[in-house]
Amino acid sequence: MTPIPYRIGHGYDLHRLQAGGRLMLAGIEAAQGLSPVAHSDGDVVLHALVDALLGAMGLGDIGELFPNTDPKWKDAPSRVFVEEVIKRISDRGYRVLNCDVTILAERPKLKLLKSSMRENIARLLNVEPERINVKAGTNEGVDAIGRGEAIAAHAVVLLAM
Repeated sequence: MTPIPYRIGHGYDLHRLQAGGRLMLAGIEAAQGLSPVAHSDGDVVLHALVDALLGAMGLGDIGELFPNTDPKWKDAPSRVFVEEVIKRISDRGYRVLNCDVTILAERPKLKLLKSSMRENIARLLNVEPERINVKAGTNEGVDAIGRGEAIAAHAVVLLAM
């Protein structure tokens, strides 16, 4: 079979929010006193990124590799998921060309954190920050995200041999 020179993947994640704890987004602490309901650290950005990377390679999804039924992943930092998946991608001869992330949240406000998120994602993916884009939007008061009860993220990645 002829190798595929480029691969694209999309990922999505959503978590309900609760009072207490801390909210991690793209490996950066985005808020204290607010946290996702999750088995791991619940970083929706990195979870969406992992699913995008896995999807690009046809390797399933985050729940298959890092199931929330496995105590090994309880409270795990999501960066370990990204690191493991990047290793699998690299072992298959691929690298990340670029990544685009959209975060949907009414709270916290993310404008001042986007640059740090971009730099951290770039570090995790072993690319220059110019290859990463992070956008943040709200749901304009509509649904659980719009009411501030949940947070979500989409990620798209392009890989090349």
